[in-house]
Parts: sequence; structure tokens; C-alpha cells
Amino acid sequence: MHRQTIIETAAALRDGSVTSRRLTEAALGRIEAGDGALNSFITVAREAALAAADAADAKLAAGDGGPLTGVPIAHKDIFCTRDLLTTCGSRMLGNFVPPYDATVVANLAAAGVVVVGKTNMDEFAMGSSNETSFFGPVANPWDVTRSPGGSSGGSAAAVAAGFVPAATGTDTGGSIRQPAALTGVTGFKPTYGRVSRYGMIAFASSLDQAGTFTLTAADAALLMTAMAGFDPKDSTSVDCPVPDYAATLGESLAGKRIGVPKEFFDDGLDAESAACIRAALAEFEALGATVSEVSLPHIEASVPTYYIVAPAECSSNLSRFDGIRFGHRHEGAGDLEEMYKLTRTEGFGAEVKRRIMTGTYVLSAGYYDAYYLKAQKARQLIAADFRRCFESVDIIAGPTTPTPAFGLGEKIDDPVQMYLNDIYTIGVNLAGLPGISVPCGLSGGLPVGLQLIGPAFGEGAVLNFAHRFQQQTDWHLLAPALAAE
Repeated sequence: MHRQTIIETAAALRDGSVTSRRLTEAALGRIEAGDGALNSFITVAREAALAAADAADAKLAAGDGGPLTGVPIAHKDIFCTRDLLTTCGSRMLGNFVPPYDATVVANLAAAGVVVVGKTNMDEFAMGSSNETSFFGPVANPWDVTRSPGGSSGGSAAAVAAGFVPAATGTDTGGSIRQPAALTGVTGFKPTYGRVSRYGMIAFASSLDQAGTFTLTAADAALLMTAMAGFDPKDSTSVDCPVPDYAATLGESLAGKRIGVPKEFFDDGLDAESAACIRAALAEFEALGATVSEVSLPHIEASVPTYYIVAPAECSSNLSRFDGIRFGHRHEGAGDLEEMYKLTRTEGFGAEVKRRIMTGTYVLSAGYYDAYYLKAQKARQLIAADFRRCFESVDIIAGPTTPTPAFGLGEKIDDPVQMYLNDIYTIGVNLAGLPGISVPCGLSGGLPVGLQLIGPAFGEGAVLNFAHRFQQQTDWHLLAPALAAE
């Protein structure tokens, strides 16, 4: 039961073969029994979840339930949840209980999901290994000595381990797709502006986007239909109709064109991972698609560009955490300035401080033009490369990560090597495009992710390509031993 998809779970709920309370109790039991080895949850909302499950069962009994009613899920601890602790993985927010729900949380609640808890994450979403959390690192269910990726590693691990069939995440530079690849689940990031950022604690406002972790692309389509839509409370939300993504799944790929960036098959790509990607591309050819090489000539600038733009925005966004209005406050300071300094010194971890300092530097007088303005120009060149590719192809495909999951502690002391884990994903965020990672093989016994990228607001095509691949293969059905226990 714990490895069922959302679609399978929803069908069982509707035909009465299982109740939401039973599913929720089972999820809570698995978390209690197995999360000690993973640390994927920061907060488990047992009583609230059971109450929501009973309410869902009542709706289902009355014939009022929708496709997500009664399905247990988890939220990344970056989304504000009314009356439920929201920490963002930081000591700074270790006591913060929001008075309101993020729009993503509210939309999914309206669809009837049952929230079992909040998942662990890199502090303020800053990290690629889920080791910067104030609440400790998350382990990968495939090998607990390895990282699940970050920053949404807790959500990815929770789905991979079978604790919940789905979880929300956020993707600023690959923080959904990268952990999805490293844990063998499906991770979907929509177009920037497609899903409201209201109530999602900001890291880099022009890059952050909410998305999903599921077992299948079909499940991601169901969740996305509920999550997406215009929100007047979010100035970056785009006012355009939201398709029924599930309705277009299964469309033929005959005659569809796939572009493979030559820059993605560089010396840093693990050989076994490259072979898995090539085999996946052959599956698409068997489905009638054509595969050709394309070029993203400025993609090599994506990592340095990102690590100027994102820290600059982080420096601005995190200035609000000063100990005055909410969150951690140092007590006993001699004056206001000392209280500011000591609050932020104690409240933020090393990676967050590193990015705040970098961002403040590139925005400072004398350096703005040399760094920040130049990075924004590079960003436009990267986005233009993608637009040019989509004039001749329908989808872009390649690896999600350069290697399978790396060891915990292996890269935490080398920020540059850590940042390079997102080398294939960052460009998608800089261009604001939709992307998905789906399992496509194993390297050294660990999952490998195939990344599919679409044009702006081309979520339907991305999900359909992923769905058709999963209809042809069974890589998404593989589970770590921990999930079978």
C-alpha cells in the first residue's frame, strides 16, 4: 500500500477498499518506524492529519470527494502552514508558527489532501545536499551514507522511502529535480509564475518556484492541476489558464523532436549515467520521436551567473530576519545594533551567511555593474539559447545530475564542488522554464535521473513526454530496500 501512486490510492479511496484514516495512520506509522534513519521530517502533524483524514472520509462517503481527497502528502518546510511550525530548516525560524497558509498549501487543502508533516530541507533552501539544515542532514533511502540531494532532500527521501506518495518542494537552481534524480523519484518544476509563491519563504525571488515529488509523471499532473493558477497575492504569478494536465497524458510522440545539448555530455558526466541517458533517448525514438543534437553555447556560464543572482536576492530577502518581528532573537544585547548582529550570527548557518555576504558584496557600490549587472546580461543570453533551441525541437533532454548520489560529508567543505552538482539544472531556472527529472537507470546501484525541459508554459508537453517514457519503462517502479521493509 505504501508504494501506491496517487492515482492508485485515489481509486482505492473512491471504491471504499481503504479509508483516508487508515492510509494516514499507515503513513504516520512508517514515519515513526523508519524516519530515524533518514531524518526526512522536521515536524509530524499527527493529530491534525488524523482529523483531516476523518474529514476526507466523510466527504468521500457523501460522494463529494475529488481525485486528491484523502491522499496523505507532506510539505517542504519552506511553505507557511497555519498553526503548524514552519522553520525553513533554520534556527532563525525555529519557533515560527504562521497565522496563514501559503497558496500552495491552501490550494491542495481545498483539493482534499491530508498533510502528515513538514519535511527537512537545506537552510532557507541554500544547499545541494540537505546537509545545511539546522535540524541535521537527511540521508538517502538507497544508501543512508549518501546524500539525497537538496535543498528539497527531505521531501524526496520521504517519497522514495514510501512514507507518503507525494510531497511538495521548491526549485531555485535544481532543488526539486536534483534530489529527485538522486533518490529515484519523479520531480517536477513548472514554469516560473505558474504556481504562486505567496507564503513560500523567499530565497531568490526571480528563481524560486514550487513543484512536486511523486512516483510518476501522471501523479505530478494531478497535483499540478490543483496547485497552479493565478494568485493576486503574488506579483510574479502569471494570469493564464491552467490546463487539465492529466487530460493530455498519453498523446503520441510520433514526429516529436527531442534536442540533446552537446554541452551536457561533458567530462564531468559519470559514464554509467551517460549510458542510461542514451538508453532513455533510444526509448523515445522507439516511441516515434526524433533525437538530434542542439547547442546551448552560454550554458557554461549558468553556475557563476546563478551564484551572483541568487545570493544577491538572498541578501535582500533575508534582511527581514532581524529578531524584531518574528523568529529567533538574541536576548541580553546591550543595544539594538548588537541585538541585530548577535541574532543573525546565531540564527543563520554557515552556508546562509556565505551567500548573504556574497550577495551583499555584488550589490555594493562599485561592484554592482561589474558583477550583478553582468550576471543579468549573461542570464538573458542563457534564456535566448533555450528559446532558439525550441524553434527547432519540442523538448530538450539530458542528464539531471553529473553523478549519482555522493556521500554525506563528501562535498560539504568544498562549496564550489557542491555548487557544480546543479550544473545541468541551473540554466532552466535562469530561463524560467519547466523541467522534470524521472528515473532512467542505475549507476553503481544508485538511481540516475533523466531531465526533460520544455518551453515556457509547456508543462503539458513535459509531463506527457515523461509519462510516455514511464509507460515504456519500469525504472520509476524500483524502490530502495528501506521502502520494502
